[in-house]
Amino acid sequence: MTDIKYIKEQFPFINDRQSEQLAMLEDLYGQWNAKINVISRKDIDNIFIHHILHSLSIAKIVRFQPNTKILDVGTGGGFPGIPLAVLFPSAKFHLIDRIAKKIKVVNAVKDALNLKNVTAEQIPCEEITQKYDFIVSRAVTNLPDFLTITKNKLNNKHNNAIKNGILYLKGNDAAAELADYNGKYLIHNIKDYFKDDFFETKTIVYIPLANK
Repeated sequence: MTDIKYIKEQFPFINDRQSEQLAMLEDLYGQWNAKINVISRKDIDNIFIHHILHSLSIAKIVRFQPNTKILDVGTGGGFPGIPLAVLFPSAKFHLIDRIAKKIKVVNAVKDALNLKNVTAEQIPCEEITQKYDFIVSRAVTNLPDFLTITKNKLNNKHNNAIKNGILYLKGNDAAAELADYNGKYLIHNIKDYFKDDFFETKTIVYIPLANK
């Protein structure tokens, strides 16, 4: 069950409406997953920890300012984009995935929550021509390939507390995958923010826009 009290403790800036929206996610995804399987049975039974809270961990790294543009690549059923869009209603989220049924679920959840700051589209990342302040994702591929498909999709103007860049939810193998990467990056251990066994091996990889 979604622990709204815990979320409010972790993110005290949210209001009652945002709390209600987050509380709705579990039932919404349960209903839709019964029709269109976008989340595994194990994860749907643990959706608060495995999906909602995991997605919200990015908010421990940056609090998106109004009008910040965020691209969620390979969003699946809407993670991490949907929970983050609830948390930051003044930021603009573009959720993309190659699979139509997943975008159908994203749009249904978005509409049920009345999220005006979310657009969802069935499109490969390689075909995106817009630029964004941040790109978020949850381990859709290895990091070298992800850097390739998201190349040249970041804005040069920075308006947040950290530089524009990639915020990638990953396991603890991130450093090995970035062994040949010449740029700067930081790895944040999610267990430092949330005390649950699920997060013991979960990280957020932050790769800032280089040379800007």
